Amino acid sequence: MKTELALNPNQLVQYLGKPANTFTKEDIIKYIEDKGIKMINFRYVGGDGRLKTLNFIISSKKHLDTLLSTGERVDGSSLFSYVESGKSDLYVVPKFKTAFLNPFATIPTLDILCAYFDKDGKPFTGSPDYILKKAHDTLKEKTGYTLDAMGELEYYVIAENNNFYPARDQKGYHESYPFTKFESLRVDAMQAIAQAGGLIKYGHSEVGNFTQGIYYHEQNEIEFLPTNIEDAADQLLIAKWIIRMYGYKYGVNISFAPKITVGKAGSGLHVHMRLMKDGKTATQRNGELTDEAKSAIAGILDLSPSLTAFGNTIPTSYLRLVPHQEAPTNICWGDRNRSVLVRVPLGWSGKASEMINIANPNAKVEPMELAEKQTFEFRCPDGSANIYLLLAGLVVGVRHGLEMKDALKKAEDLYVDVNIFDDKHKEKCDSLDQLPISCWDSAEKLIEQESNYLQYDVFPKIFLDGTVDMLKSYDDKNLSERLYGKHDEIRQLVELYLHC
Repeated sequence: MKTELALNPNQLVQYLGKPANTFTKEDIIKYIEDKGIKMINFRYVGGDGRLKTLNFIISSKKHLDTLLSTGERVDGSSLFSYVESGKSDLYVVPKFKTAFLNPFATIPTLDILCAYFDKDGKPFTGSPDYILKKAHDTLKEKTGYTLDAMGELEYYVIAENNNFYPARDQKGYHESYPFTKFESLRVDAMQAIAQAGGLIKYGHSEVGNFTQGIYYHEQNEIEFLPTNIEDAADQLLIAKWIIRMYGYKYGVNISFAPKITVGKAGSGLHVHMRLMKDGKTATQRNGELTDEAKSAIAGILDLSPSLTAFGNTIPTSYLRLVPHQEAPTNICWGDRNRSVLVRVPLGWSGKASEMINIANPNAKVEPMELAEKQTFEFRCPDGSANIYLLLAGLVVGVRHGLEMKDALKKAEDLYVDVNIFDDKHKEKCDSLDQLPISCWDSAEKLIEQESNYLQYDVFPKIFLDGTVDMLKSYDDKNLSERLYGKHDEIRQLVELYLHC
């Protein structure tokens, strides 16, 4: 085990010599004492999807022990709009497996994500992270399957233009220094995310780059590895915070907003999933997508109109979800097809596992079983998503599909093997249902499909009602039509939601 952990970048894992999911209170205390940690930060997600913080100066071992044993009390009504101020007290209790050394603190500080509990010491049912946990537990209980996930965090760096080695407009995909300017910020963030426990696949520059006035805009992406969907949510939450912190440190703006300006690439939050059973993939078998995976995809497609209520939550989300760009608008799926809503990326089955020997004729590498690399990708969400609720909704969609009697028929009917953005396939495009075109429409779809989220008491009704109210409060019905050609109004709207 020590050998397996030697390359793990998390300092606590390295020092304690054990995986993070086995951390105990005694492990945390030992690390704090041995490393001279002076402060603890409790972190937790609010109703707005952002990371919240409580700072504690450690005053004694007894104080530390009590803090780690009991957590602390917070005002729930200030964190969640649906919590009454007269009954607002909640507990935040640390989850030891999430502990990491804060990379930005001026004194040695340990950060720990927390779970919410109510006055009776029971998990708070309105907490986004608990809704995800309940969704996942219900999937396991009702179907026997679990779900792994990973996200692709796309973001723009916005800085004053220095005019050196100008990038080609909208040609930034996998570009290198010096034609991209913020690789070092991305690499710094990747290292910090990994040290905080994030499982990173890779990072790269993305398509979008442009200069507007005196400002240079550069799109980047950090992509993760699949892991338990609850851990995936924690990692994405921390990663967004770390990327923003490095932007602050570099003196530049970071935006995860879905749209920065008209005519330029928007930023998504694509989510890859892997259906699992008994710790092994149930997504691919003998080089083919399994019927169970196809059923899961069918369930997600069926609920996709209402999933936008959790994954596309601001008016500018729907300036990105427009026809003839890489962001999807049609409810369908396909293999390797970037015009569809659910994409099955290229895998490594069959002869693909032998590529390494062709590239390296003198190095004989034994073929590997790579079925676990196969995922399916939901492509419409963006950086406005409340990560826990989006993933919870996807888990509900997967369960819905596995329980649907006609799931395989639906999957067959919605399979597309052409580029539906191409005008010559207009007939096929017109035959497909469309995603909502505004927050207002998304709210209407959530009302229509809410029984799926209420089933098995996964989502609280008061929570769904609050989501509908929030989405309708934007009053953005037919917004794209109303804003067509009005560039100044679009710019003002983008600036309003730049830090979604």
